[in-house]
Amino acid sequence: MKPTALRPVALAGLAFCVLMMAVALGLEHIVGLEPCPLCIFQRVAVIAAGVIFAVAAIHNPSGCVGKGIYGVLGVIAVATGAFIAGRHVWLQTLPADEVPSCGPGLGYMMDILPMQDVVAMVLTGSGECAEIDFTFMGASLPAWTFLGFVILALVPLRILWLAIKR
Repeated sequence: MKPTALRPVALAGLAFCVLMMAVALGLEHIVGLEPCPLCIFQRVAVIAAGVIFAVAAIHNPSGCVGKGIYGVLGVIAVATGAFIAGRHVWLQTLPADEVPSCGPGLGYMMDILPMQDVVAMVLTGSGECAEIDFTFMGASLPAWTFLGFVILALVPLRILWLAIKR
């Protein structure tokens, strides 16, 4: 393996995304935890990052421009997920009287509103996302997801390093 090879780094990122989704789906379908709208948005960010890493692994560009593009796209996907998870953690730390009111369900909003309105409503008024249904080692699931995004950020940053180093 060449030290500047993109494929192993991208495959490691893809494997981590698969692991994150396996945990999320296991908690949903085996444990019975229903994902809130912010949880679903975090899943979308994980899937987006996974798709970027999969395409990067398949393409495996040798030039710095190709690696740079995949690195930047990966950073955007991971940073978006980290932002959403951070917002989710923040909502969970609010006092009960400051929690925004619960809005309509995500499925209903998706049926009647344009996507930008759905995103705005979920990010600004998701009171149901403030509930802590499950903790592991003293941290809520959104906190663990935020940590997962921080770890996952190492992949696109490494890809960018490979692009710059060349």
